[in-house]
Amino acid sequence: MSLLVFVVGSAIVLATAYWIYGSLLSRLLQLDDRRPTPAVACRDDVDFEPTAASFLMGQHFSAIAAAGPIVGPILAGLAFGWLPALIWILLGSILIGGVHDMTSLVASIRHRARSITEVVHDHVSRRAYLLFLAFVWIALVYIIVAFTDITARSFVGVQRLEDGQQVLGAGIAMSSLLYLLLPVLMGLAMKHLKLGLLPATLIFVPLVGVAIWAGQKFPLDLAGWFSLGEGTTVKLWCTLLLLYCLVAAVVPVWLLLQPRGYLGGFFLYAALLGGALGLSLGNHTVQYPAFIAWTNSKGEQLFPFLFITIACGACSGFHSLISSGTTSKQLARESDARPIGYGTMLLEAMVAIVSLCCVMMFAQGAPEVSGKPPNLIYAMGLGNFLKTIGVPVELAVSFALLAFTTFVYDTLDVCTRLGRFIIEELTGLKGSAGRWLGTALTAGVPLFFLWTAGTDAAGKPVEIWKVFWSLFGASNQLLAALALLGVTVWLWRTRRAAWVWLVTGLPTLWMYTMSIWALVAMILPKFRVEEQWVLPREMVPWVGVALILLAAMMLVEALRAMFGKGPAAPPEKPTAALAA
Repeated sequence: MSLLVFVVGSAIVLATAYWIYGSLLSRLLQLDDRRPTPAVACRDDVDFEPTAASFLMGQHFSAIAAAGPIVGPILAGLAFGWLPALIWILLGSILIGGVHDMTSLVASIRHRARSITEVVHDHVSRRAYLLFLAFVWIALVYIIVAFTDITARSFVGVQRLEDGQQVLGAGIAMSSLLYLLLPVLMGLAMKHLKLGLLPATLIFVPLVGVAIWAGQKFPLDLAGWFSLGEGTTVKLWCTLLLLYCLVAAVVPVWLLLQPRGYLGGFFLYAALLGGALGLSLGNHTVQYPAFIAWTNSKGEQLFPFLFITIACGACSGFHSLISSGTTSKQLARESDARPIGYGTMLLEAMVAIVSLCCVMMFAQGAPEVSGKPPNLIYAMGLGNFLKTIGVPVELAVSFALLAFTTFVYDTLDVCTRLGRFIIEELTGLKGSAGRWLGTALTAGVPLFFLWTAGTDAAGKPVEIWKVFWSLFGASNQLLAALALLGVTVWLWRTRRAAWVWLVTGLPTLWMYTMSIWALVAMILPKFRVEEQWVLPREMVPWVGVALILLAAMMLVEALRAMFGKGPAAPPEKPTAALAA
């Protein structure tokens, strides 16, 4: 069967959901453009700045999408078959992920663009707020560790293609460096030279293509320059990536975050368009099995591990941090919450489906998917799609690998900025002291994990992203459950409407169940070895225990707020009071 059938059918389903369910959500949340958003009322041109929906959409899309909708669907498709993955991507994005993203965004703009943790503070309790902050910060650290490691590894080594050509990791590194310079130049040109968005787009988007080409011609080979081994080179790149995060998290949004996110959005659009054209013209057929087994090779059951392996693309708690951390401070009109909050989640589902097609097009056990990391499987699959429309395979694979890296950049610097916000909230430090302390802690702790990673039994450096990925997935989905829980409490205490239980209540229950189940299944074997209880020395199971306890205590606080004798729900501020 043709892959095109699945892609077109999925696109129709998602578009229909946007117009029908997205419109319903807009009415239920009472979006009103007469109410000034915090970006307008609190404008400071550093964090708060009203941004056109077309510009903000690209930034938000690239920030939430990142590598998640590529890695997760590929891993799940390989493990369980493409059909369970496809079903979860479609149903999850429409009924859970899109709702999660849009309600988190609206909740934030109704609370002066404060984070979802502050919404919990107002409507649950201060104790729940502190628990949530701790949970979020731990989750951010895990996200940064996993994505820094997987990105650094793409800058090392050589990928050999079927036709004998090769793609240099050092070339991807150079393309990445050139790519990071472009948004800075674009931001400066738009800010100080008053360059309009259209001419800026026409100038800088083609330059991204030049960066892809130039990277392979002028590679940035740190290993060769300094005679370093692979493990040391990876750690050096991890350090440089986190130094980038340190700077990116404190500079004004117009200088890097906005233009980089906007340019990054074109990678997503180009990958989607290229994949669609390749699927349309290439007559690719489904080769991989629809269903393999209920248990994967590592002994993990489809329930619940499918639902934590595919996070971005179906539902991701990380999105609530983007929606309420950076996007809400730039939303120009309330009605923009529908395309930016709900619409981009459905677009991300399409990215996940194209990624899944990169598995579906090969037979089980084919060399293109056997033993390959997800970013390379994605690059090879997208290279095959783009080859159909005449793009050289070497350039196509370089594009795909840089696109993957670009998505991760968006995640890394946004996560670091959000971690800085959390440290500022916890310590009460504002200004440059809070900004630099929060950023240093959020980037420094991942650096410790990355540098202390050891070697495996064969003496090879441990791929730490593999160690952290399962816990990242489970904690990320539990974060989604906590965000949905906070939104449910806010909506119930301010609306007292039955639809709250259906729209956000049931998704909360589902995400809580799947993520707790997965966490218990992951960490229990670490405490039970050869039918004896032991205390593990590694940190991962203890972090899992901490996350479960934090989530359980927060659930108790939420139930008390909804059904107990908690303080009265604060009224939503009227329009005139927002700017006060």
